[in-house]
Amino acid sequence: METGYMIVNLLGCVLIITSTLVVLSRKLKQAAYTYAIQSLVIVAMFLTLAVTCGSTDLYLWSGSAFITKVVLVPAIMLYAIKKIGPKADEEIPSKLGPIGCVILVVIELVVCYLAVMNVTLPTAAEAHPALAIALAHFFIGLTCIVSQRNILKQVFGYCLMENGSHVTLALLAPSAPGLVETGIATDAIFAVIIMVIVAYKIYKKNDSLDAGELMNLKG
Repeated sequence: METGYMIVNLLGCVLIITSTLVVLSRKLKQAAYTYAIQSLVIVAMFLTLAVTCGSTDLYLWSGSAFITKVVLVPAIMLYAIKKIGPKADEEIPSKLGPIGCVILVVIELVVCYLAVMNVTLPTAAEAHPALAIALAHFFIGLTCIVSQRNILKQVFGYCLMENGSHVTLALLAPSAPGLVETGIATDAIFAVIIMVIVAYKIYKKNDSLDAGELMNLKG
C-alpha cells in the first residue's frame, strides 16, 4: 500500500511540472499538448489509487477522465486554435513574467502543503504531497487566469483549477460514486465549450484574443 501512495506522490510531482509548463507556454498548441499529458498523469493517479484503495469506482473515474480530459478538452482547444488561425499564437505579453510565475507557484505549493499537514483522513494522510499539489492546482489555475492576457490561455487556467478539484476529490473520497466524477467531467466539458465559443466571438469582434482590450467600454 505504501508503494502505491509513493507512486501517487511521484505522479503529483509530474502534475506540478506540467501545470507550470502550461502557464509558461507561449504557444497555445504547446499548452494543449502539455495539458493532455497532465491529464494522462491524472488517469494514472486514478488507476494507482484504484489498485491501492481497492476502489472499483476509481476505474470508472480513470476511464471518464481519459475521454474528457486527455481527448475531448485538448481536441476542443486545438480546434479553436485552428479556427482562429495564426493570431491564436500572437505574442501577448503576460502581466507576470516567467520568473514571477515560478516563484508564485512555489509559494502556492508551500502554503498548500502546510495547509494539508493537519488533514488526517486515511488516504490524505498517506499522500500529503499529492494532496498539497492538487490543492495548489486551484491557485495555479487562478494565477494563469490573472496573469495571462490571451483569452484562450485563461481557459487553460480554468482547466487546471478543475484538474486540481478532481484530484483532490479522488484523494479525499476514493470511494465516491462514479456518477459524481461523471458529473464533474461533464460540467467541465460544457464549461470549456462555452468559454471557447465566447473567446471565438470576442476574437471575431475585436480581431484579437487580448483580454486587455476588453477593459474599455464602448458606447
